[in-house]
Amino acid sequence: MDFTISPRVEDFRARIARFVADDILPVEAQPEAWDAHGNIAHDWMVPLREKARDEGLWCLQLKSETGGQGLGRVGMAVCYEEMNRSIFGPVIFNAAAPDDGNMMVLEQAGTPEQKERWLDPIVRGDARSSFVMTEPHPGGGSDPGMMITTAKKKGDSYVIRGRKWFITGAADADHFILLARTSDDPRRGLTAFLHHRDEPGWRIDRRIPIMGPEEHGGHCELVYEDMELPADRIIMGEGMGLKITQMRLGTARLTHCMRWLGLAKRCTEIAQEYAANRHGFGVRLSDRESIQIKMGDLAMGIEIGRLLVMKAAWALDQGRFAKKEVSMAKIHVANLLHKAADVAIQINGARGYSQDTVLEWIYRYARQARLVDGADEVHQMVLNRHLGEEGRDFWTWDVENI
Repeated sequence: MDFTISPRVEDFRARIARFVADDILPVEAQPEAWDAHGNIAHDWMVPLREKARDEGLWCLQLKSETGGQGLGRVGMAVCYEEMNRSIFGPVIFNAAAPDDGNMMVLEQAGTPEQKERWLDPIVRGDARSSFVMTEPHPGGGSDPGMMITTAKKKGDSYVIRGRKWFITGAADADHFILLARTSDDPRRGLTAFLHHRDEPGWRIDRRIPIMGPEEHGGHCELVYEDMELPADRIIMGEGMGLKITQMRLGTARLTHCMRWLGLAKRCTEIAQEYAANRHGFGVRLSDRESIQIKMGDLAMGIEIGRLLVMKAAWALDQGRFAKKEVSMAKIHVANLLHKAADVAIQINGARGYSQDTVLEWIYRYARQARLVDGADEVHQMVLNRHLGEEGRDFWTWDVENI
């Protein structure tokens, strides 16, 4: 097994690391650079994004012909982890959710005309986007088959009616990918549509208050009241909405994990620095066996997460769906992030609980990791289903073709 990365990927990783250290972390340290929702303020974000673009560190996940660098999933795993050393990092490199996943699915599934109108502005940084899927009870959540928002055909158009909630980024989004039901077919009943924020027939009912900090645009509840969209707004064709969802969420779940590993490493960094300099009862914290055990366990957990993420990224690059690998990574890394923040806060004591560090931000953010893009229990059921179908073959190795 080859665990090396290419010199090109290492070059991107090193340049991103320098950019984060020299340009983003100093901004993160300035209270005036934060907006009211715990993210980087727009006026501070724009010049950093321009500089990242000028340095060729922009949209690494996309193909070169789309405006990216074509790093593939393995290269993304390396670089996304490095980006999220700062909580402001991903959005600066145009690698933050939900734009990240939306760009990748539009690149893969959009027509040339759809790419020009709906994808290119996001790639340029001129527009933000949102993926509109989750619904209140009794509608679809982790199970999109429960979706009750409808798109009924009317001549050459579709009339959409329904309610969605916890739609990330909606308040700031210009472009939306909307999932709605077009038939009762269990596999071909959902369809994906594109719409613009300025089109009539929909509204943001509220920006839902949450426990943690927010992505730009928050998490919103949306109402569709007879919005009419032409047929050319459909992605891939009527009835292909479930396919679009699978294409998008598989990679999106893994990119979350890539970024969360960067945050987990940041937690250990803050904990190590404090433990090395804080003394109590005549002993430095880092010399205490209890602290060493905590830090060693955390370091091991991060490395396990990196290996799970890298295996899943490799499988995706091979053209596989990697459902097992992505689910394992999602469960482990989501729980790891929460643990890393908790351990780092404990080591820092009152300082960790304060806003003198980003630990309390990461701790509040981390709790949602076990819910977004499928709760832990959903992914555990996915793994159990594979185990039931595959038996001992669940753990087979791939054999090299000679």
